[in-house]
Amino acid sequence: MRIVLGVGGGIAAYKVASLLRLFTEAGHDVTVIPTEASTRFVGTATWEALSGNPASNSVFDDVHQVNHVRLGHEADLIVIAPATADLLAKAATGQAGDLLTNTLLMARGPVLFAPAMHTEMWQHPATQANVETLRSRGSAVLEPASGRLTGADSGPGRLPEPDAIFDAAMALVEGQADFQLPLAGRTVTISAGGTREPLDPVRFLGNRSSGKQGVALAVAARNAGATVRLLAAHMDVPPPSGVEVVPVETALQLREAALAAAADSDVVIMSAAVADFRPAAVSDTKIKKRDDRDDPVITLVRNPDILHELVELRNSAAPGGRQQLIVGFAAETGDSDGDVLAHARAKLQRKGCDLLVVNHVGTDKVFGQDTNSVVILARSGSEPQEASGTKTEVSAAVISRIGHELNSVSPRP
Repeated sequence: MRIVLGVGGGIAAYKVASLLRLFTEAGHDVTVIPTEASTRFVGTATWEALSGNPASNSVFDDVHQVNHVRLGHEADLIVIAPATADLLAKAATGQAGDLLTNTLLMARGPVLFAPAMHTEMWQHPATQANVETLRSRGSAVLEPASGRLTGADSGPGRLPEPDAIFDAAMALVEGQADFQLPLAGRTVTISAGGTREPLDPVRFLGNRSSGKQGVALAVAARNAGATVRLLAAHMDVPPPSGVEVVPVETALQLREAALAAAADSDVVIMSAAVADFRPAAVSDTKIKKRDDRDDPVITLVRNPDILHELVELRNSAAPGGRQQLIVGFAAETGDSDGDVLAHARAKLQRKGCDLLVVNHVGTDKVFGQDTNSVVILARSGSEPQEASGTKTEVSAAVISRIGHELNSVSPRP
């Protein structure tokens, strides 16, 4: 695949060298077009060495090849990173003062902008209007990451991590002209992994959750343009880059983190395996096994119903209508009282969440596996939706459904 990689004049330009490496190692032919300002941060020699192609932003270099027309026409994908406020403005207003802006005007394939700038610049009405203009014309504009900026400030405006941009670019190409970022501008909180309830300093009550499905959901939401916050209980896999990670251990810690995170979230996805019970008392010392003592008796107490509490909190804050989408996960087994879906439908009614993603669990099913098969139930009563395959594929289906639910009820702000 032929890729044009435009590099804007921001300090985050140094990260783009890693993005270029990801493209070339995947076998793509990359032509880098650095703006003049960006060469103050990373010189053209770096781009030429890593890409194996000349790097220039002048329309007067190699005039016989008519690069200001050819590059845009031939590119299968154009990626702009970092997309500064200046570059977004020039692209939105159709300026053509250098090779990069000419190439954007000539583009006939997908275009992806990865913004990076100070928070106030990103949030300025002029920048937001430019972003809306570009999206309305079919370009994909990622949401910047949140975190530490160049100085002491923190906030939205960081360049997304290179692998996040790479994943979004590949998804854009796979989707071609139909690709959209359904969660652009949204904040999504996702819980993942299994909680652990301590018995003593050594032992705990836990479950078999690996966190793989929650991490896959975080990646899918990130690639859909969302700002993602991952509430990470015990996981067997590392969290993805480009998301905010809040570590938790117990159900009570998860409850505290979830209630705090929900305050500014458009979507809350509770995919973590939360312990229903916890020991009523936790020993300060290891519980010893001794022949001269009776077997210990462990009294359990119920943990709070975090999902139901989130729904009640949402409903009390917005009594006139839904302002937040809440998604639950249910790991179910059938029994003499009903099959998996019967139990899941009853749970959906009790919890009151908008969507419930149902797993049929058991020995060698779901937990720790790389594949999954789910049914998505909706409180609205719409037909159940099935999704199966790898956990990445299942996550894509869940995030796509969430995007549809959000955008069919309330337009993206």
